[in-house]
Amino acid sequence: ATCGHGCKYGECMGPNKCKCFPGFTGKTCNQDLNECGLKPRPCEHRCMNTHGSYKCYCLNGYMLMPDGTCASSRTCAMVNCQYGCEEVKGQVQCLCPSGGLQLGPNGRTCIDIDECSTGKAVCSYNRRCVNTFGSFYCKCQLGYELKYTRGRYNCVDVNECVTNTHRCNLHAECLNTQGSFQCKCKQGYRGSGFDCA
Repeated sequence: ATCGHGCKYGECMGPNKCKCFPGFTGKTCNQDLNECGLKPRPCEHRCMNTHGSYKCYCLNGYMLMPDGTCASSRTCAMVNCQYGCEEVKGQVQCLCPSGGLQLGPNGRTCIDIDECSTGKAVCSYNRRCVNTFGSFYCKCQLGYELKYTRGRYNCVDVNECVTNTHRCNLHAECLNTQGSFQCKCKQGYRGSGFDCA
């Protein structure tokens, strides 16, 4: 089976037919499935969609159970957690619905961890890290675009000279480089390449 357009988060099952991994959807399995919008709803109280998955959390005064349901808890109600709580050995702790969130100084609300600045995020050399609330994703570096080549998705250099997105002077030549471009004044002209006289 060959899928000319590729299957980003899935596998090729037949001519241009993708079978998506759980949590992904679309013809090429390139879109995140918002499980929180599914019927029946996957969470009893509240749901937070994440890349390829989701997290359940409970209203204040309820405790998240291992099966994703919420159980009423007087102790949780007293602590006043933003995203519900759990009881460990009689101790009440507030929860955060994602590994990209951490408990704030008050021990009740969750604050975002910037994985990009803390170095927790690992993106390949031609991708840059973009922080989101509770998570992050890797995006192609400036001057590169996501393309399906040789059976996989890669960040490929944009040839600004061909796409005409360069700002070279009318009397200059455009030279494509990896991730960028250069401008060189034509013979008989002098300048930076952006300005030629």
